[in-house]
Amino acid sequence: MRTLISTAFISLDGVVEAPGGEPGYRNAGWTSKNVEFLPEAFEIKGREQEEATAMLLGRTSYEAFSPVWPGMPEFADYKEMPKYVVSTTLAEDDLVSDWGETTILRSLDDVAALKEGDGGPVIIHGSASLNRALSDAGLIDRYHLLVFPLLLGAGKRLFSATDKDAQKLRLVEHQAYANGLQKNVFDVVR
Repeated sequence: MRTLISTAFISLDGVVEAPGGEPGYRNAGWTSKNVEFLPEAFEIKGREQEEATAMLLGRTSYEAFSPVWPGMPEFADYKEMPKYVVSTTLAEDDLVSDWGETTILRSLDDVAALKEGDGGPVIIHGSASLNRALSDAGLIDRYHLLVFPLLLGAGKRLFSATDKDAQKLRLVEHQAYANGLQKNVFDVVR
């Protein structure tokens, strides 16, 4: 069984919307506007590229990342990695041609089947709506969270407000940095 890892830049109040400056959100770009950059705080991002064997995205994040990430040296390890996009509306013709193999999954059942297959860890970037659905369905195995010392108020959240049973997490790695960022890596306890 493959491990499904959700990775996110997240504010202290749980917002994950537009950390890099995506248009349409009042506080877009909050990761760079409000916190001093310290390379050591982002070490986990390089490690994720080395350890992941596939990437999973929702349609909105795919449409934001696919025109940009293929040409960025910072994301070179992701270029040839198999990618899976969960969407009921995306068509094969909508996929970019310069970002490696990409497969469209149409449902959470398709994601569950992907997890059941052979291979290493699958990393989820962005994709707030997909993350909430996967979490609620019990499909996420690990969270890599870089927590920013910000309260953003409104915005898309990583976790849903669904009334459900408590889900226990085990902290397996953590560190605080001089710029106020905190790295928290949690395994989901089953």
